[in-house]
Amino acid sequence: MLLLPKTDASMTKGGSLKVILDKEAINCLSNNILSVYPKFDSRKFKKESLKGISEFELLDRGRFLADMLFYFLPQPYSKAVSILLDSLTPPLNKTERMGLQVFFYLPHSSFISKYGLDPKFNNGRDPFEISMKAQYEITKRFTSEFSIRNFLIHEQKRTLKKLKTWLNDPSPHVRRLCSEGTRPRLPWAIRIPAFMSDPTPSLPILEKLKDDPELYVRRSVANHVGDIAKDHPKLAYKICKEWIDDASDERKWVIRHALRYPAKKNDDFAIKLRRRAI
Repeated sequence: MLLLPKTDASMTKGGSLKVILDKEAINCLSNNILSVYPKFDSRKFKKESLKGISEFELLDRGRFLADMLFYFLPQPYSKAVSILLDSLTPPLNKTERMGLQVFFYLPHSSFISKYGLDPKFNNGRDPFEISMKAQYEITKRFTSEFSIRNFLIHEQKRTLKKLKTWLNDPSPHVRRLCSEGTRPRLPWAIRIPAFMSDPTPSLPILEKLKDDPELYVRRSVANHVGDIAKDHPKLAYKICKEWIDDASDERKWVIRHALRYPAKKNDDFAIKLRRRAI
């Protein structure tokens, strides 16, 4: 039986997020792998993981557990990641109020980010396709917005090509990844210097998703344009100006949300555009 830790969806304000990846999560992770790979040394994995994890905060716990997975799972990388995919619980069936439980999959995401690009971890074979398949599945249960960024930095052309095939995916989690993962300044994540310098490669993604039926996806589009506005305000204004003609109420919300940061800085053009989008 595959398990998820029973994390409080509304964790008390000021509480430490690192407890999301604590003993219960490690037990669930070990249980799920053992369920699909009976050779897994569950006892030793739990012992070594618990011994070393206490000093880390949440994101570093994800990276630490990724290293533990690499050590205890069989090689090459493609075999290890296939086991992780087999151990996944069912995809999410909602897009709002998902709580913190989904961070159970942060180690999986960190594992792909660290080991999923270099052929040296995969007996010299290119691991790109299996890594993209894994991120496709993980984003339906958590998010791959953190792991995908390493791929955009080192394999921009291939990764963008793959993301563009996901723009019409039936899962809103996958469509959101196309926008959220390419954000130049995604919070909690490494920045993408190339997109901070020139955000135009991601513009076709935003154009396609600006009228997505899910607010979950449209909010990501708005936040992405907001990121662009911090480095290239004129480009962000140009995008919003082009979108405002014949805009639906939903798209007007995207425009207002995208320009909230420059509007707070009393930028006249942003303020006027937001007023037009009411």
